[in-house]
Amino acid sequence: MLDAIFIKDCIITIDAMGCQIAIAKKVIKKGGNYILAVKGNQKTLQQNIEDSFRFLKPDDVSESLDAEHGRVEERTCSVIKNLEYIENSKDWKDIKTIIKIDSSRYFKSTKKQENSTRIYISSLDVSAENFQEYIRSHWGIENKLHWCLDVGFREDASRKRTGDRAQNFSAINKIALTMLKKDNLKASIMTKRLNAGWNEAYLKKILEF
Repeated sequence: MLDAIFIKDCIITIDAMGCQIAIAKKVIKKGGNYILAVKGNQKTLQQNIEDSFRFLKPDDVSESLDAEHGRVEERTCSVIKNLEYIENSKDWKDIKTIIKIDSSRYFKSTKKQENSTRIYISSLDVSAENFQEYIRSHWGIENKLHWCLDVGFREDASRKRTGDRAQNFSAINKIALTMLKKDNLKASIMTKRLNAGWNEAYLKKILEF
């Protein structure tokens, strides 16, 4: 995907699945910057970041509060530039910052509260407020995309679980969704998808044969 798109001067945000040394190198090589989520797939890096926030003082902190859709959400973004606890930090091309976002959601209807913490690495050296904006934008796009995939492709009902099947089919669905969205037919994604299955001429148009 990165080979196929123009990313110079763009900020690439990727979930933990994309937190790979090779991906970080490719983004920088193509002139972009990255914000990569870190989870259990990079256990050493995850532990290093957690240790950093345990023992080092953040260089910058930004707090935000939202009250919409029947919930109140508080987010605290902390940024550290000191990478002394990050083992093999030179392997992560141009890494400059580590980021932690602590979220607390209170649901008015159920009076329940959910707390979560997410961590990231980035080639950017910007303020905590900027990181808040960039990461929130990622999740806004992700949530809209998830809704389209669920309604148009019934992805949530998929029973693919073995090996890499779920990830592979998700990637194919996202490519198909992009193709369908490019078509100017005034219809829902589901309708376009059905038309592509029933009408060979329309399918060729979607595939740009």
